[in-house]
Amino acid sequence: MQATYNSDKRKLLSCLSHGAIFFSTTLFSVGVPIVISIISDDPVVKSNAKESINFHFNVWFWATVIGVPIGIISWITFGIGGILFFPVVALGFLIHWGLTIVALIHCLTNSDEPFRYPFIFRLLST
Repeated sequence: MQATYNSDKRKLLSCLSHGAIFFSTTLFSVGVPIVISIISDDPVVKSNAKESINFHFNVWFWATVIGVPIGIISWITFGIGGILFFPVVALGFLIHWGLTIVALIHCLTNSDEPFRYPFIFRLLST
């Protein structure tokens, strides 16, 4: 016999996992999905929480890999390097926020299937 789960609770917890980045980009954005993954017994919610954690780790990793060299170049060139790399930074923000919004829409419309972010490294298996 397959267990049934509350659809509204599933939507809420899945959206909180993915949307935690809107509250804060620090540890809070990963802390919320970790807590949700621990307290929830719903497999879809757990999968969404793990995917959210993976995505946030990827965002932090790429922000460091791309942001540190841009910061160094900007510092050396007295800000001119930062201006030259603005399109790269803007594209990164658009991808980050855009994928998060897509994940939220997916969780609200297809609550029975977990969302998978494209092109990320998965540290946690979902």
